[in-house]
This record gives sequence, structure tokens and C-alpha cells, in this order.
Amino acid sequence: MQPIASRNNRDPLGWCLVVTALFFILALWRISTPGAYYFDEVHYVPASLKMLKLIPTNREHPLFGKEVIAAFIHVLGDRPLAWRLGPLLLGTAGLFAFGRLVWHASHRRRATITAIVLLATNFMWFVQSRIAMLDMIEAGLCMIALWQFAAALGARTTRAARLRLAAAGIAMGLSLGAKWSSAPALVMPGLCFFVLRVKETGWKFVGKRGAGPIPGVSLLEAVFWLGLLPLAVYWATYAPAMFYARLTLSPYDFIGQHELMVRLQDSVKKPHPYRSFWYQWAADWRVIWYLFKNIDGAHRGIVMLGNPVSMLAGLAAFFWGLWAALFRRRGDIAAFCLLYAATLMIWAVNGKPVQFYYHYLLPGAFLMALLAFALDALWQRKDRWRKLGTLSMAASLGMFVLFFPIISGLPLPSDETYNFWMWLPSWR
Repeated sequence: MQPIASRNNRDPLGWCLVVTALFFILALWRISTPGAYYFDEVHYVPASLKMLKLIPTNREHPLFGKEVIAAFIHVLGDRPLAWRLGPLLLGTAGLFAFGRLVWHASHRRRATITAIVLLATNFMWFVQSRIAMLDMIEAGLCMIALWQFAAALGARTTRAARLRLAAAGIAMGLSLGAKWSSAPALVMPGLCFFVLRVKETGWKFVGKRGAGPIPGVSLLEAVFWLGLLPLAVYWATYAPAMFYARLTLSPYDFIGQHELMVRLQDSVKKPHPYRSFWYQWAADWRVIWYLFKNIDGAHRGIVMLGNPVSMLAGLAAFFWGLWAALFRRRGDIAAFCLLYAATLMIWAVNGKPVQFYYHYLLPGAFLMALLAFALDALWQRKDRWRKLGTLSMAASLGMFVLFFPIISGLPLPSDETYNFWMWLPSWR
């Protein structure tokens, strides 16, 4: 009979596949409703259609996210399924990658299963996977990149590690090529490699042979896989702009292109009714109504809101995680605390005049890993605190079921029905 400790540490690959498959089926169900553009689809779908004709538009953002949407429109035609299938596939792949990331970082079976379920039901990942925007393409590829790097650290051979690092570098470049929001998370693999290298070798970290964190991969080689390769891939995603009939992008004008993009993003200063700030996102205070109208024969609503249980419990788990990282020497928890803080605080210090709750997509995802670790710690206890972990998980899943009608666009009896879910004035 297999020891209990061994069973608890067995790779939960099967569970990750099951949760991912269920998420995909549920998110795909009725994805063509509404049958017209909603929220920011009015910007990105027309921009993708113009890209197919090599017409410059939406120049404030990188191109890869629109390239994905355009590719599906080219294959499937100009219809809702084609608009939204790319983000859904990347959201599904990103969910699976998140589960694998948690496993490779922690090797804790129960925490891994809990984390992937929490992300699948945190509302944000589901809603953003069903709309033709750039954010899920960026976030899904970011998760794939982090997973591949974490797997490279534990690879059995140098060749396997190099393949993982190459995959990480490509995914990093594509993620950044969809949107810049993932940049704080994408610098973490290189930083992690450097810190682990210095920890093992001290001042000889540059030239010492056979040193870790991946024996056989030098610091200079890591710079290529995690720095130069992502930048090359990122710049390659701008290739369509180099063939525009007008406003053609020069292959050598890297700096000029980014000066233009920053200038265009900073020019949007008009107040927006859904404008919010990073501290409001963390408190689940300010939401966005992506859809609220009578459409396709019924009144429907789709709200971008974080799961009230898992998001707020996750915030408490973040502070517990800081304690666990410092006093329990939990490197896995420290990594996710750093990912959460970096991807959130970039919005506190950058100069973008107008920000929105969907910018919390990546921080909210990393928060689910911290909550999973906290619940796992509670379940290891033998006292009444163990029940708190079970109740928290059950409440989080129950909240997903309760709010499902207004995160999926199900028909509502009337335009007043939404009041049932509007527990705070700021949610309206």
C-alpha cells in the first residue's frame, strides 16, 4: 500500500486535465451569445478585421492579440465564435498552465488541485476567456511561460531544460506581444535564475561550470533564453505593421514604435465611468458591466467582478503568505507573493491615466495560488481551523454557482433582476 505522504505528493496531472476540460466546456457553452460586439470588442474585433487588410488601427497596443483574433476570423468567418475562440483557447491553456505552475513550484498535490479550481471559479478568468479582448491572450501565454520555466528548474536533463526554457522564452515574447500588462511577471524567471545562481555560486556566478539552478545552462545562456529570445519573438509579432500600405513600420524603428505607443496610451485622459484604482481591485470594490441590455431576445448581463469569497479570502492569504515566506522559509509561497505584488503594484506607480478592474486579471490569478496554499495549511491541522478551510472552499464554489447567470449572459426575467446580485452600491 502506498504511504499517505507519497499519495499526497503525487502529480495531480489528471485532475488538472479534468478541471481544465470542464472549464473549457462550460466557457464554450453559448459563447456566441451575445451575437453582437459587447464592451471592448467594439475596439478589438474591428481592429483585427482591418489587420487582415493590412490597415493600421488601434496602434496604442501590440499586435499579437489582434493577430490571434484575426486568424480565427480568417479561418471561421466574421462571426462571434471566431471573435472569441482565440481568447477562450488561451484562457483554457493558461488555466492548465497555472495548475502545472503551482505543482512544479510546490509539489503539493492538494494545493495544486485547489488552486486550479479556485482560478476556474474566481469569475475573472471565466469572464475574460469569453470576450474578444487582448487580456486573456496575454495572461494565458504568461502562465504558459511561467509554467515552462518552473518545469525547466526541475528537468531531469539539460536538454529537457533547454527545451522548456525555449518554450518559456517564446511564450514570454508572445505574451508581451499581446499586451504589456504581463511584463512584471515576465521578468521573474530571469530574476529567479539569477538569484538561485548567486545563492549557489556566490561571486563566481558568471563563469562557474556545472552550477545551478540548471546544471549545464550558464548565466549567459539563460540571458539568451529568458531575455534575448523573448525580445526577438516580441518584435517579430509586429511583422504585419511592416507591410502596411501606409504608416509602415520600419523593422529597425523599435524605439520609435514604442515611443508612439506610450504617447497614444497616455493621451487617453477622458474620465470613464468604470475607471478604478488598484486598491479598489484588491478589495473587490469596483466592477465593470461588460453587458447590460436586451439582446438576442432576452435581457442579459455580464459583469466583470471577482468572486467575493475567494478574492477577499485571497487577500488575507497574501498577508499569511508573507509570514510563511519569511518565517517558514516557503520559497514557493514567496514566489507567488512576489508575482502578486509585482503585477498589482505596477498599476500603482505607472502613468496610465485611466485604469480598469480587468487589469487585476493576473494579480487575481496569483492570489488564487496563495489562497490554495493557505487552505492546504488549514487542512493539515487537526483542530477546528481545518473546517474553516473546507467552508471557505465550499463558499467560493457556491458563489460561482450563485453568480453564474450574470457572468455568463444567461437570460434574466427582467432588467430589475440584477438587483439580486448587487450587494454593494459600487457594484452597480
